[in-house]
Amino acid sequence: MNNYFTKQEKIKFKHVDYAGIVFYPRFLEMLNDLVEDWFEEALDRPFSKMHETNGIPTVDLKVQFKKAARLGETLSKKLWVKELKTSSIICGFQFTNEKETTVLEGEVTLVNVKIQEDRQSIKAEPFSEEMKNKISKYQIQNTN
Repeated sequence: MNNYFTKQEKIKFKHVDYAGIVFYPRFLEMLNDLVEDWFEEALDRPFSKMHETNGIPTVDLKVQFKKAARLGETLSKKLWVKELKTSSIICGFQFTNEKETTVLEGEVTLVNVKIQEDRQSIKAEPFSEEMKNKISKYQIQNTN
């Protein structure tokens, strides 16, 4: 199945710098929001519940800033799975503006981890079969 997880986000004053364009760390916050929404809305694994015993940290991130995004624009944020491994996922992402011009694109690797009871250490943990099935619905081949 070829599904993209897509959300819209309007660029607000809090996102921009003095030049009126998105300050680059805000893009990473928007990406994190997209991942969090995907886990809650599509995978039925909200961070508020997951982080009691588990986590899904980013271990690798590749980002290309393609075009400035400006105050007042609405971005379409798209996420898909490029590779599903035993305890990690490589996701592609793309943000486009209202003219469907790519503003930001890249790849993020997330690892499913178990947080120890003392919260002092974490260890990679395989995804359950149920979670793998949910994640695989967003796996897309040859996105380039």
